[in-house]
Amino acid sequence: MGAQEEKFNYRINEEITAREVRVVGDGFEPLILPIDKALALAYEKNLDLVEISPQANPPVCRIMDYSKFLFERRKKEKEIKAKTFQMVVKVIRLGFNIDEHDFNFKLKHAQRFIEEGNKVKVEIIYRGRTIVYKEQGEVQLLKFADALSEIAKVEQLPKLQGNVMSMILAPKINKKK
Repeated sequence: MGAQEEKFNYRINEEITAREVRVVGDGFEPLILPIDKALALAYEKNLDLVEISPQANPPVCRIMDYSKFLFERRKKEKEIKAKTFQMVVKVIRLGFNIDEHDFNFKLKHAQRFIEEGNKVKVEIIYRGRTIVYKEQGEVQLLKFADALSEIAKVEQLPKLQGNVMSMILAPKINKKK
């Protein structure tokens, strides 16, 4: 049985070791019963006896459909997992002497990434002697950040590391419409 494989540290039915238990459930008042009578009550309703509080004196057991309980719990965990969003850093590479059309093309991609909730790392890679034009590259990066200033904020200003100048843009939390 699939429900038996995955237990959330609950003892059910015959696994309960206490002699006497406090039985709770829908439709009746809490009762203190010997374990055999509690099991008989659960079986009579075609449900399971689940130990929910083993430290209590006497231990508290609930009469419920255990497989339905596990199903609901897994369903809630899936919903929580689906709602969590993994922020990804997307990388866009520019040239320090990029053409206006190419600049706008890259800008549209960055805008889409930011609207999806991702961060964007904009890089300019200098090859060979092009490192002497690092000021032009910084100007391109700042122009890029300025063009996206409505939807993004600069998380890391342009910084040169080796032969790569990069800047990180993050989505603005409070968009003003």
